[in-house]
Amino acid sequence: MDVLQAIVLGVVQGLTEFLPISSSAHLLIVPKLAGWPDPGAAFTAVIQLGTMLAVVIFFWRDIVRILWTWARSLWTPELRGHLDARMGWYIGLGTIPIGVAGLLFKDAIEGPARNLWLNATFLIVFGLLLLLADQWGRKKKEVADLGMRDGLVIGAWQMLPLIPGASRSGSTMTGAMFLGYTREAAARYSFLLSVPAVVLSGLFELRHVGGGVPVTPTVIATVVSFVVGYASIAWLLRYVAKHSTVLFVAYRVFAGAFLLTLLALGVVSS
Repeated sequence: MDVLQAIVLGVVQGLTEFLPISSSAHLLIVPKLAGWPDPGAAFTAVIQLGTMLAVVIFFWRDIVRILWTWARSLWTPELRGHLDARMGWYIGLGTIPIGVAGLLFKDAIEGPARNLWLNATFLIVFGLLLLLADQWGRKKKEVADLGMRDGLVIGAWQMLPLIPGASRSGSTMTGAMFLGYTREAAARYSFLLSVPAVVLSGLFELRHVGGGVPVTPTVIATVVSFVVGYASIAWLLRYVAKHSTVLFVAYRVFAGAFLLTLLALGVVSS
């Protein structure tokens, strides 16, 4: 992998990690179309640390407040009903499903799940699910309305993106909107929920850097993904506050159908 490829893949990661269009699928598709080698699941997981740093910096006040209130609530019963204390539990417990599934199905995730036929299909199917949630969801609940049941259900939706094409942000936003949350609340909780899962995944895959994963291109791609990712968060929160997710759904369906066509014609291999 050269510097140009690292920069392009960093931009792709930064743009697609937070938009509900699947970063992992795009990190598979773009190299295929460009004739580059598959960067691999480990590279994808590591450069996600750049976009997670963007989340941490963007929401640092929320994260510090949640962690501080949650920690104090462990020995201060009066704080246990506070939203920030409850958010600490919801985010922590909501991370367990993806953590368990990631370890149990690690080999499948790094192998068969990276098949482009499957990824293209998931782009379309989960795009349509996102549309259904946006159209049918009541969109009345805010983050302050989050309870244990909803936190765990949304956390379970976070397991789906272990297969590229589902989209982590798209899946959790879909689950939240089906439960009646507004688009902005769904996006905000999706970002906060992503931090433990993606950071742990990236740290777990750091063991491959210098072995199967090249050091310099990975560092470059991670830095680029951070810069682009920060801008993407700010833009998406403003966008979903006033617009539906139809734009993203249309893109997903077009991208999935285009990729299926290329696969059927033999232009790219799965």
